Amino acid sequence: MFNVKTYNAISEKGLSRFPADRYQVGPDVAQPDAYILRSHKLHGETVPPSVVAVARAGAGVNNIPVDQYSEKGIVVFNTPGANANAVKELVITGMLLACRDIAGGIAYVRGLEPMDDAAMSKLLEAEKKRFAGSEIQGKTLGVVGLGAIGALVANVALELGMDVVGYDPAISVEAAWRLSRRVEKMDSLEALLARADFITLHVPALDATHHLINQARLKLMKKGAVLLNFAREQVVDADAVIQALDAGKLGKYVTDFPNSQLAARADVVPMPHIGASTDEAEENCAMMAADQLMDFLQNGNIRNSVNFPNTTMARIGASRITFSNKNVPKVLGNVLSLLADSNINVVDMINRSRDELAYNIIDVEAEVSDALYQAIAAVDGVISVRVI
Repeated sequence: MFNVKTYNAISEKGLSRFPADRYQVGPDVAQPDAYILRSHKLHGETVPPSVVAVARAGAGVNNIPVDQYSEKGIVVFNTPGANANAVKELVITGMLLACRDIAGGIAYVRGLEPMDDAAMSKLLEAEKKRFAGSEIQGKTLGVVGLGAIGALVANVALELGMDVVGYDPAISVEAAWRLSRRVEKMDSLEALLARADFITLHVPALDATHHLINQARLKLMKKGAVLLNFAREQVVDADAVIQALDAGKLGKYVTDFPNSQLAARADVVPMPHIGASTDEAEENCAMMAADQLMDFLQNGNIRNSVNFPNTTMARIGASRITFSNKNVPKVLGNVLSLLADSNINVVDMINRSRDELAYNIIDVEAEVSDALYQAIAAVDGVISVRVI
């Protein structure tokens, strides 16, 4: 029986994935093997020694002390792509709101004094020019970051009649397959900024992306360009954006992360961090998080971890040993020597590393004794061990 502690309101479609005969799931379970959460902050909280994994039903993991958990061998999962469609649809909405004064028109109609239908029709016909705008068809969209969300945005923009240019120096093979061949790849971010009428950002919040859009890069954009930020607040220098808006260089700024200055401006379309706020996205994230947790708890497989390498292997043999270790020489060899000394034959194995960490799955023909388990755990460099 596995125990999974929940934080926040996790979608029932996700929680129902856990078989009741093998899992106890809820906010009050004792000695949890794993956590599943959304926005609950784990920083500063003591984690029980029983916890081996944490799954975030969402992409960002800023609410989880990943480095501390890595030192304990706790695998941290996220759910990249599960909310991609929700964000994609909001990005398209943001572009339309930026080039058509839809919100202003709605506010105007709602603010009218009561009048008869004929008078209202005449008034609206006369005033509609106040809310005129432009179309996105034929315009150029620049997509910075061509992962799960960026690729979806690029593809749908093409279907809406836009020209699309993209930039992503670290695009994966999987992402490249998802991307339409009609997306023109740019050699540099600077080249993309100079070409696009709309620029949408889809990069993670890292040291390398902090203030990726800054004063110098804003100067490279077309006069009147629209910038959309549904990535992270830190990716854009808000002060530089305000200066560009004041100077008329930037036409509109659409953001899911407004501050008090931005929110008050007519040339900013501010949203309350609602990129992934759909029922479908929450359900998709919860189901994906649950599936990844179960595969890890039952089989030791790792998919979509932010701190350990993706490592999966079909099960074969009587027992499965998994262990994490510091990514240094001789650790795996010493563990294999212990198995050989115990006359235990290895049926299959896989070893993967990521930065300073390594992860191993070893299927063996015999049962693993407690003494052997303790010996593996005592190997220099080993962080955590499980026998499944």
